Formats: sequence, structure tokens, C-alpha cells
Amino acid sequence: MVDDKERNMKCLTFFLMLPETVKNRSKKSSKKTNPSSSSSNSSSKLPPVCYEIITLKTKKKKKMAADIFPRKKPASSSSSTVQQHHQQNLSNNNLIPAPNWQGLYPTIRERNAVMFNNDLMADVHFVVGPPGGTQRLPGHKYVLAVGSSVFHAMFYGELAEDKDEIRIPDVDPAAFLAMLKYIYCDEIDLAADTVLATLYAAKKYIVPHLARACVNFLETSLSAKNACVLLSQSCLFEEPDLTQRCWEVIDAQAELALKSEGFCDIDFQTLESILRRETLNAKEIVVFEAALNWAEVECQRQDLALSIENKRKVLGKALYLIRIPTMALDDFANGAAQSGVLTLNETNDIFLWYTAAKKPELQFVSKARKGLVPQRCHRFQSCAYRSNQWRYRGRCDSIQFAVDKRVFIAGFGLYGSSCGSAEYSAKIELKRQGGVLGQNLSKEFSDGFYTASVILDGNELSYFGQEGMTEVQCGKVTVQFQCSSDSTNGTGVQGGQIPELIFYA
Repeated sequence: MVDDKERNMKCLTFFLMLPETVKNRSKKSSKKTNPSSSSSNSSSKLPPVCYEIITLKTKKKKKMAADIFPRKKPASSSSSTVQQHHQQNLSNNNLIPAPNWQGLYPTIRERNAVMFNNDLMADVHFVVGPPGGTQRLPGHKYVLAVGSSVFHAMFYGELAEDKDEIRIPDVDPAAFLAMLKYIYCDEIDLAADTVLATLYAAKKYIVPHLARACVNFLETSLSAKNACVLLSQSCLFEEPDLTQRCWEVIDAQAELALKSEGFCDIDFQTLESILRRETLNAKEIVVFEAALNWAEVECQRQDLALSIENKRKVLGKALYLIRIPTMALDDFANGAAQSGVLTLNETNDIFLWYTAAKKPELQFVSKARKGLVPQRCHRFQSCAYRSNQWRYRGRCDSIQFAVDKRVFIAGFGLYGSSCGSAEYSAKIELKRQGGVLGQNLSKEFSDGFYTASVILDGNELSYFGQEGMTEVQCGKVTVQFQCSSDSTNGTGVQGGQIPELIFYA
């Protein structure tokens, strides 16, 4: 049995930079002199790119409203007639239904759905959308009042409106139709380009189940590319769970989030909250460049000329939330100092802060961000080496794993040489159902086991793990392991390579 400290010293840290080949040199010569590779690698700050792992769910699967209210096929044999009426509802053709159309639908839900977007018996109309982009939609006060307390107050309350036409300029027509479809048909039809507008409509008219479905849709489509925009919207809509999920993605994949186009679309308040964030896993020069990109787009939104002065103007006090003194000197000298955004006095003071014994006072925060602390899941209780193991000739060492909470995989630990200085060529992969996962892992929302693989090629033997565990508790995360069919070099649950999973949680 070895303790965590000794075990870490026997492990190389390989980060997930797919699909490149990573080289690492082991500089220790024997077990007595810390036989595997450098501990400096294992303690260095992890890169900002990591890959989201979805949980292995052990509880009953939560259903979205669309699952709870599936669309049913009518029992009537006149399927073509039914389809005709359904198409009528979608396109609002205002066709006169066939005689006794009610007999075509066996349930009140299906008969009620015929009225969706249908002028038949409509007693109110909505003119939805901004000027120049409006759409006139029919409605039935009773159905709407049953589906929304706001519509109930509007049509049957003490201050009920006695209007045949109601204008709603602040709601997108497609989003309003999606809300009506839910109210009339118990069906949810969400799309990525309209889900935020639908959430707004659901919040405005207090349709909570539709709003919850919109939030679920946003959570399952969350990625580093849209996390900043969704953070801004989640704060606006007061959705704390979605806000927390956005922060998790932004913290773990900060550089991808800051470089995304969506970052430039956030409001000033969200910009400040991101720049203040203590746990951003990003270089400060990336934060600085992202802020300048935002400022350029903000100038365009405010119809200001794209000048250095205007960029600084729109950034305002948020500029001082960027921790410029914590940049590497090269990053500051070649980037921030030459950007023109800083005044001459600010540039001189920061250079003095880097070099002088007596440092000047700065308006910028001079303490580096803490970032995220990576967690390490050790799956072996001990390690060893023998004269004929562990040998590499480009074969694959692989292990499958699953987690009970969302985590972001950043890399794997690997054992190094047991015979002195040696060089290995290592290609590491993270797989799901045979496919290599990349930066778009957050879009893969399926449960089950993922596969950690490494193909090592080198002449020297290395250490290997033994007394492996099928389940490891790592903080609040439980990790399960099982053997992988991809493993062709002997690694399995009980022993072999890949002793560590490195992740953020």
C-alpha cells in the first residue's frame, strides 16, 4: 500500500489535447529515487480545455413535459382527414372542418387541439411581434384562461379587457405559438433558436411547466460556446439552477467560453460578474482580449466609432476587474501594454510593479485568480514493477468509467519508467460508444460508461497499478470502473495503466 503522495510521484499527468500526440520524459531512475516521472507536471495548472462527462443516472429519469404529454395518433380510421385538420392547425389555413369532425377524435385533448391556431369559434385575436414583424393569431378565451392565470385575469378578472384584438409587441410570434400549442395540445415543441423567446413568453404568462421544459432544454444544450449568453438570460429570468450550471461550464472551460461569439452578446452586468469570477480557469491575457472583443461589439451596439477611447469608455470600471498585473510579463509587454487601452501612466506603473522592489499602487487587482482545483481519482491501492512488465509497443491500455455527477475530465495519470530515464510517445483519447469525443462533448447527453484510452510507445518498462477498485469515492463524486474491450495491453479494473482520472467537479 502506498499513500497518495507516493502514488502521485509515480504518475505522469497527461492532459486531454485530442487528438495530438504528447511526449513526456521520465527522469527518475529507480524506486528508491522516485522512479516515475516528474511531480512538477502533476502539480502544474491544468489547461483550460476539458470535456464534460454526463452522469450515470441511478435514479428515475426525469421526464420533460413533451414526454409526459406525448402526441397521440387518433383512433379513427380516417387518418388522412385527421392529418388534414392537424395541418390546418399548424398553418392556420382557416379551413371549415368537415361535418361531425368531433367524431374523428376520441379524447377531449385531441378535440381541444383542433382549436389550436384555428379561427373556428375564436373570440379573441392577438397581434404578436414588433412593428413590421407582426402575426395575427386566433385564440379562445376559455382555453387560454384554463392554461394561464394571466389570461384568466385578462379575460375574466375584475379588470378584464373587453377587446377583440390584443397587441403583444414584446413576444416573438413563433414563441407565442409554441406557448399556445402547449396550452391547447399539451405538447411542447422547442427549437434552439426560439427557446429563449419561448421561456420569456412562459414566464410572462405564468405557464410554469412550459418554463421548466425550456430550462431543461437549455441545460441539455449548454456548452462553452453559449454558456455566457445563457448565464445572462438565466439571471434575467431568475433561474438559479441554470445559472449554476452556466457557471460550472464557464469556470471549467473558461477560455473556450471567453473566445466564443456569444461572449460578445452579453450585457454589461454579466460582463462584470464574469470578470470578477475568482474561479475562472483562464490566462489573464485571454480575459483581457475577450473584454476588448466585447467592447468592440458594444461600440457597434451603441453606434460609436471603433476607437480605443470608445472601447475604454464602454468598458468603464470593468477594465479594472481584469487582473493585468497577474499576466506573464511577455503577455503584458506584447499584448496589454501595446493595446492602447491603458493610459501611459497605467502602463508605466504596471511595468514598475513587475520589476521594482517598491511596487506602486494600482487600480487593477494584483492577486491572481484561484481557478479551479482539479480532483484526482486514484483507482489503484498500490503499484509495483517487475522485470518483464509493463511493456509498450504501441498497444492500447484502456478502462471504462462512469460517474454519478457531472464532471469535466481534464486528463489522465500514467505510470512512468521503472528503469531510469525514458521517453514515451503517448496518444490519449476519451471515447463514448466507440467514438472519440472532442470539445463538443457537452452536446452528447447519453448516460453510461465512457472509455479512457492511451496508446504508449517506448522501449522501457514502467510501473503498473494493482489492487484496483471497481468503485471509488472522490469527494462528492462516485466513479465506477469496468474493463474495456479496447484494452489490448493488459489494463483492466484490477491492474495496469491509467491510475488516475483528473477532473473538475
